[in-house]
This record gives sequence, structure tokens and C-alpha cells, in this order.
Amino acid sequence: MTDQDKQIKTDRMRFTKNKFSSNLALVAILFDVFYFVSIYKSDVSTYYYTLVIGASIIYNLAFMLAAFLSSEGVKSYGEKFCYILIALGIMQFVRIFYIPWKASHSVVTIANVDVVVMGTAQFVRCAIFLAISGIACLVAAVVGIQKSRILNAYIATLGEEVRRD
Repeated sequence: MTDQDKQIKTDRMRFTKNKFSSNLALVAILFDVFYFVSIYKSDVSTYYYTLVIGASIIYNLAFMLAAFLSSEGVKSYGEKFCYILIALGIMQFVRIFYIPWKASHSVVTIANVDVVVMGTAQFVRCAIFLAISGIACLVAAVVGIQKSRILNAYIATLGEEVRRD
């Protein structure tokens, strides 16, 4: 790719959206929903009927809202939304070791029979869903930061005001 091709590609960024980062943020929401469904369809005695699950439901809603708003923000090369995606991505990895990990190591007694709250297959599935969601957030953020900085540097060379969204 020649220097002129790179310049044309960079110039086009002023008029196009960052769909890659935006779509990755939406993929993160999708896999969070898969996790959400996998956890909340489980009904093992009264194990999940706690305040922690209520907080988890509220966090899931907040995650989906923040990820969607960040998706829209990174679409227009807003760098600050990338940092929100980084925080959301890290939290998805932390969440693996909270409800899924604890549930996979917990046993409840139902009709005098000990039952594991979350089997290995469900734990692995939940961990994969959260990991994919976290990776999607982090990749969307890294690509978004790179593209935003490239565009802002290019705009500065043109003598225009750099966007601060």
C-alpha cells in the first residue's frame, strides 16, 4: 500500500463510521445475553434466589446499556467510549470467578440427595460466553483507540479542530 493509498484511507475515516468496533461491542452484548440465559434458566433449589442474583441481573442490564452506548460512541471514533469498553471487558473476566465459579463448587441437598448447583459443562459454557464477551469489548476498545488517534492526528494535520467526543 502506497503512502497516497494510506492517506486516502485515513481521509475516508472522516466520512465513514467505525463499524468494526461498534459491531464487536454488539457481539459482546450478544454473548452476555447467552450467559444471562444460561445462568437464569437454571433452577437448583433456592440457590439462585439471593440478593447476589438480583445484583447480577441489575449489572447485566447496566452492562448491556453501557455496551450499547459505547457501541454508538465508538462508531463515531469517540475515544472515551473505548475506555468504558475496556472496563466492561475486564469486568466480564472478573464475573467468571463470581457466580459461575461459586455455583460450580457449591452443592445443595434436594430430597436428601446432594446436587451440584452448576455442572462442569454449564460452567465451561458460561465461562466461554463471558470470555468471548470480554474479548470482544477489549478488541473493540483497542481498535477504537487506534482508529480514533489516527483520525485525530490526521485532522490536526489538516488544520481543523480535533474532535473531543
